Amino acid sequence: MGYTGDVEVGGPADVRQLPGLTISKLAVSEMANNAYLLRDPETGEALLIDAAAEPEALRALIGDAAVHTVVTTHGHWDHHRALPQVVEATGAVTVAHPADADELPVPVQRPVVHGDTIRVGAQTLEVIHLRGHTPGSIALLWRGPEGAGTHLFTGDSLFPGGPGRTTNPTDFTSLMDDLEARIFSLPDDTWFYPGHGNDSTLGTERPALPEWHARGW
Repeated sequence: MGYTGDVEVGGPADVRQLPGLTISKLAVSEMANNAYLLRDPETGEALLIDAAAEPEALRALIGDAAVHTVVTTHGHWDHHRALPQVVEATGAVTVAHPADADELPVPVQRPVVHGDTIRVGAQTLEVIHLRGHTPGSIALLWRGPEGAGTHLFTGDSLFPGGPGRTTNPTDFTSLMDDLEARIFSLPDDTWFYPGHGNDSTLGTERPALPEWHARGW
């Protein structure tokens, strides 16, 4: 069977092999957080997105991959509980937006802002700052080679069915503005991978944008 992105806590990772990048998705913790291992198959170099919990499960996911970088998409506690153990085991550089850096349990060695890039082997990930769910939430965008498509890791800023949770109208407006300007400007076939739950594509979600605005969440 091909990749579906449907994973369960305690179950195996779902693995997607693309030209230039292998994406492994694992669900961990009572919060059913998604952690993503991105691996360049040519170099073996890898990057982990959100060391959320269950360090033993994350170490098993990593296996023999050379994890040089761990990116935390935002500062909420459920997305970085295993970060100290993963960093100790791998020696990886910690990456996050400076606006959320103080929420993490280890120092952020490489602060990133909108428009920065992060390398994983020969591949490049673009940093997209999405303000609203938290001040420093980021997404990572990979524009694959021909045949690979466009892939987006959204943390808790975008899910199938709507934007991430916000706590006031100002933050909701900020997040929706950033999503429309910085995310929904991408092609409809862009596949996105959220911080919890199943994946989707921008084309699937785009028709619901007016509904999201109207309901206010």
